[in-house]
Amino acid sequence: MIAGRRPDRPGRQALALYRDAPAAVRAHVTIRWWSAPFRRVADVLPATGRILEIGCGHGLFSAYAALDAAGREVLGVDIDADKIAAAVKAAEGVDGLEFRVAPDGAVPEGPWDAIVFVDVLYLLPADEQRRLLTEAVAQLAPGGSVVVKEMGTRPRWKVRWNMLQETLSVKVLRITEGSEFDFVDPRTMGSWLVRLGLRVRVRRLDAGRVHPHHLMVASAS
Repeated sequence: MIAGRRPDRPGRQALALYRDAPAAVRAHVTIRWWSAPFRRVADVLPATGRILEIGCGHGLFSAYAALDAAGREVLGVDIDADKIAAAVKAAEGVDGLEFRVAPDGAVPEGPWDAIVFVDVLYLLPADEQRRLLTEAVAQLAPGGSVVVKEMGTRPRWKVRWNMLQETLSVKVLRITEGSEFDFVDPRTMGSWLVRLGLRVRVRRLDAGRVHPHHLMVASAS
């Protein structure tokens, strides 16, 4: 096992929620845990309040965020009804955790203390990413934040590796909804949110990893 990536207590609890799920779902959430720096993303969320995850898929990160801090009320939404069905079944009995199917491009009405996107915006064209982020900002509570974990555009070898994996996942195996990719430079995405009046911090999370993970936290005043 790789140091720093082993599931912590809420991580183990979140993964255990899928023990009775179909093998394909169990495999997917397990790969997601080991490939994505969920701990680093959860660390920037408020410990209490209403949290919305847009594009939650099978719901692993939403479940992790809810189990990590009892004061969070977490809603995960996705356009894929089958993935939401798996998430709902997994979340039975977990306090403060809910899942819903959301229409494509819709942001559930707030106010939200944090709205988080984990590896989902790249499935939209850049102009649609900007629109969705703009609508998310409009649903923030005072002092709320938009948290984005996406793949960066450097270094090139990590980008090529990520493109190969996403092509397999989206276009070959059809695990993820979508047909094309549009990876926006984190600095560009940050500039969109600065123009909306938010304070933006961007940092790399890819040290020791083969994917170009970046984290952006955009906070309202």
